[in-house]
Amino acid sequence: MESVFSKETRLFMIKKFWYFGAPGLVLSLAGCAGNTASTENGAATGAASAPKGAASAGGATSLSGAGATFPAPLYSKWFDTYKESAGVQINYQAIGSGAGIKQLSAKTVDFGASDAPLSAKDKVPAPVATIPTVGGAVVLAYNLPGAPPNLKMDGSVVADIFLGKITKWNDPAIAALNPGVTLPGNSIVVAHRSDGSGTTNIFTNYLAAVSPTWKTKVGAGKSVDWPTGIGGKGNDGVAAGIKQAPGGFGYVELAYAKQNKLPYASVKNQAGQFVSPDAAGVTAAAEGALAAVQKDITAPISNAPGAKAYPISGFTYIMVYKTAPNPEKGAAVKEFLKWAMTQGQKDAAALDYAPLPESLVALNQKTIDSLK
Repeated sequence: MESVFSKETRLFMIKKFWYFGAPGLVLSLAGCAGNTASTENGAATGAASAPKGAASAGGATSLSGAGATFPAPLYSKWFDTYKESAGVQINYQAIGSGAGIKQLSAKTVDFGASDAPLSAKDKVPAPVATIPTVGGAVVLAYNLPGAPPNLKMDGSVVADIFLGKITKWNDPAIAALNPGVTLPGNSIVVAHRSDGSGTTNIFTNYLAAVSPTWKTKVGAGKSVDWPTGIGGKGNDGVAAGIKQAPGGFGYVELAYAKQNKLPYASVKNQAGQFVSPDAAGVTAAAEGALAAVQKDITAPISNAPGAKAYPISGFTYIMVYKTAPNPEKGAAVKEFLKWAMTQGQKDAAALDYAPLPESLVALNQKTIDSLK
């Protein structure tokens, strides 16, 4: 059945469901109409037929993926657009990076998505290719009645808040960064991820880079033992926790802060400049860390050098087996990735993500060409 809604209306409905729906919502991005069918991982999705005349890439007409919530607003746009242009429906479960890697390991999806590269703890049965898709900013969002937007923060203050050492908004260390601002004495209600999260990996890599205490006592990774705070599932869960708690403070991907109308801080970078998170700041961070990334595609870009670099930046990745378990599906994934490196990059900035530097796109294209 053809959808009775326009493309713009469907995208709006998808985004409303994504931002305000339950964590782990399956994004069925082929359209709003169609019969329900069961995917390989058992999730119910809309099975709309391919548009007439559309050539299905690689022979497959549907793909499934799971993982990071960080890029889900952009991926919803990509998958809808790609469905219309290539006739391939991509059903994506935004369930967190850790869970996405587990599904990839179990071969229940055609690709996994994560904001953190595979670690030694991630058990996968065959070699995996890790492909950065875009860059994004992790922001320090807050809910502080009476406070102005764009408060200033630095690494030591943020680390001490998440270590439980700074507990009040009018703490002298916060006040010193914000002269002339009257800060209330509210308790800081810390919010963090409760699930295995690539967003957490980006954030804790930043904390480990700027705070020796954090690096020694807590460390970095998709999951850590949080010294303080309350947990929420997904970027949407953390954003909801901040929004519901006066005094709330936590880390989310930029698009989630904007959608929930949460103010967020400017953060002092390695060059000593306070930078507000945006796509330009992420691009500057990627360029500052480019030498390291060219040597290792999974190298972090947090706390990168450069006067304009936003310090809590990171890439998000799609991961696929280098030799696909299903050749037809593998060919379709390969075609989609080629599209993402070209046409897909044009959509990034409008949704507050940073397109990849051209040199990194070239590295990705070589990896994609090598997929079997």
